[in-house]
Amino acid sequence: MPLEEYKRKRRFEETPEPPPKVEKKSSHRFVVQKHRATRLHYDFRLEMDGVLKSWAVPKGPSLDPGDKRLAMQVEDHPVSYFDFEGIIPEGNYGAGTVMVWDVGTWQPLSPTPVNGRYVPGTDTEAAAMLAKGDLKFRLNGKRLKGDFALIRMKARRPGSKGNEWLLIKKHDDNAVEGYDIEKDNTSVLSKRTMAQIGGDDESAEWESDRPAARGKLKAPWLAKAVAKLDQKQRMKRSPQKVQGSSAEKKTKNAKLRRS
Repeated sequence: MPLEEYKRKRRFEETPEPPPKVEKKSSHRFVVQKHRATRLHYDFRLEMDGVLKSWAVPKGPSLDPGDKRLAMQVEDHPVSYFDFEGIIPEGNYGAGTVMVWDVGTWQPLSPTPVNGRYVPGTDTEAAAMLAKGDLKFRLNGKRLKGDFALIRMKARRPGSKGNEWLLIKKHDDNAVEGYDIEKDNTSVLSKRTMAQIGGDDESAEWESDRPAARGKLKAPWLAKAVAKLDQKQRMKRSPQKVQGSSAEKKTKNAKLRRS
């Protein structure tokens, strides 16, 4: 049943999250929520069939077509989750701070391009593409705009649930090479930072330029991939600082050898 998994994981007498309810009519809205739970990630949600189809994106969506973002499909969420922002209390599933990072509308694209360009599609085509594992769509958000694709990856592990996807930006006028998601660090609804929403020192720490502590990732290949992405992001943010640290280390070692 829709939202059964969402309901099973939560104790609604303890969490401010909205109760499960399938809407009779669906709009074409999307939301991206920045979520500091066991590890920082972004939740990407598309309104379809009366619920929010949801994916957890560890590094967040990107406007750079060169960035292929891992997106783990999770349980459907109720449409009322669209503007949820606040704190999920400790001891509850997904405990931590939630920020509404982007909102807008989405449009399914036809799976068959016309003259090399994707054209608007139908909800029926969107449902078929989602089931097939190759969903193409156009976003019109406050931060994310243009054509995207969600592509289900071939299972890498025995017994895989098939919930590993890639979120990819298509080449168009809205593409941004070298896109840095961290430059946009406030809520599009309340204009607050994660620190202000969380209201504690721990939340403020996640807003610093220090790498965020991550929970242990069970899949070795995923842990390795995320570690590589972290290293690449650190180099992008402060290449001079990294080079400087290496130079200081070499100078220190040279002094030790001379002494």
